[in-house]
Amino acid sequence: MSKKIAVFSSKPYDEEQLQKALSDDALQFTFFEPKLTWQTVALAKGFDGVCCFVNDVVDADVVKALADYGIKIIAMRCAGFNNIDLNACSAHEIALARVPEYSPCAVAEHAVALILDLNRNIHRAFSRVRENDYSLNGLMGFSLHGKTVAVIGGGKIGIAFIKIMKGFGCRVLCFDPKPSDELKSMDIEIVELGSIWEQSDIISLHCPLVKQTYHLINSNSLSQMKDGVMLINTSRGALIDTPAVIAALKTGRVGYLGLDVYEEEADLFFEDNSNEVLQDDIFARLTTFKNVVITGHQAFFTEEALKAIAETTVTNLSSFFSGDLDAVNFVNKY
Repeated sequence: MSKKIAVFSSKPYDEEQLQKALSDDALQFTFFEPKLTWQTVALAKGFDGVCCFVNDVVDADVVKALADYGIKIIAMRCAGFNNIDLNACSAHEIALARVPEYSPCAVAEHAVALILDLNRNIHRAFSRVRENDYSLNGLMGFSLHGKTVAVIGGGKIGIAFIKIMKGFGCRVLCFDPKPSDELKSMDIEIVELGSIWEQSDIISLHCPLVKQTYHLINSNSLSQMKDGVMLINTSRGALIDTPAVIAALKTGRVGYLGLDVYEEEADLFFEDNSNEVLQDDIFARLTTFKNVVITGHQAFFTEEALKAIAETTVTNLSSFFSGDLDAVNFVNKY
């Protein structure tokens, strides 16, 4: 008998890729557009597992409800799981699986795209040309060659980013509390955070959101940075204290800001809100700066990455229910 899986935060591209990844009838997906929250958790009744994404709210109350409905596994369609109450999952014996890597190059390339857009004012030049304005005043950029670029987080994505920036001829610094052998073997400088704040022209965040990294970019760390520093975040929004960065943008301490994530993005991203009044005053303030570029959590959004995410998610679920637990990318088994 097929195991029934409720897929939350579902978009047409999720449905297409997940259905393509099925090789037999061991799994049966039902797709729900709403996020998984306390208000929508009742939709999971009658299912064997749930499939979630980055902005689903799987707190202790939701986990308990899932357990009451007989849910055995939460399968994340992403690498991060900071939105899941792990202790509650363990207490209610619900397994948690994830996609540890899908296309590191996709996210790394998007981070570089933000750097190039900001540095060469591509977004502003595009708007000018559409208005028949070909003036160059205010569009001055700088050469990346020889600049000091810092990477916080030396995992798969961080390494892919490092390789690209080395190709530009940059000096690369990296902070990682547990650097891998691959990272150590690269022609870079592995340093502490203090050196990154003081020396970097560009800082790109490629680390998970955990207690130690929450608001890693804050008024204190910003005060140690060079004037005009470029900050790039394609990881998790809460790595940055946004009001502190806005203050630094106003003084010029932050000269460029590229974001693909935002701390309060759950009520904004992945939806068409073009007919709505923007209620988030902090986000609205960010959009007023000419030296800020924001994309809506699309760094992962390539054909290759979506295919890999779907295939790994299907493998996690089918292997879990067939008892092939070694093939599951567990965060925790219970």
